[in-house]
Amino acid sequence: MQPDHGGRLRIVLIDDHTLLREVMRGALDMEPDMTVVGDAATGAAGILYCKTEQPDVVLLDVNIPDWSVTETVPTIRSISPNARILIVSMHDDPVLVRQMLDSGVRGYLNKSVSRTDLVSSIRAVCADDIRIVLHVSAEALTHIASASNSPETLTKRELEILTLVSKAMSNRQISRRLAIAEGTVKRHLGTIFTKLGARSRLDAVNKAISIGLITRVG
Repeated sequence: MQPDHGGRLRIVLIDDHTLLREVMRGALDMEPDMTVVGDAATGAAGILYCKTEQPDVVLLDVNIPDWSVTETVPTIRSISPNARILIVSMHDDPVLVRQMLDSGVRGYLNKSVSRTDLVSSIRAVCADDIRIVLHVSAEALTHIASASNSPETLTKRELEILTLVSKAMSNRQISRRLAIAEGTVKRHLGTIFTKLGARSRLDAVNKAISIGLITRVG
């Protein structure tokens, strides 16, 4: 992707922490080849910026109030197909990182990343159509590499079921809602527990919410 006519990369920030957005905006606007064209505290506002501004890069937190990251990423890719999405999060749970990479993000950066590494990551994904950048813990990186051939991420159906579980729906209610057998729901839940390392329905829901796979109800 080439920069805009002013020679600068256009960036949208989506993060519910106001101070962090202001610091990131200030840092990026100081770069001669970058400009922040929008910053948003909610998924809805961020989606609107992506639709109207058609940015080169979107810096996205996984924990935003109104949208789950599993909804936000495909929506951004749909309405702003040329945008490079970089996740910037305090969480680098291996399941979440794999989920995001599989969904098409171009990078995953822990919020402990330096300004220099953030800027270089933005430039890297814009200069190379296939490059992916990772700044995560050694533990997360090792887990991702060792599990590269295994189905660690939650499928669309598993996310649907977990979302309904978060709404306090029983297996029978879920089976009726999704028009599948109750036994199928149980099997999906067993797989979800294994992938998330969860011991119970509540534990699975809490873990999924904490890493942004689903949004909190209410």
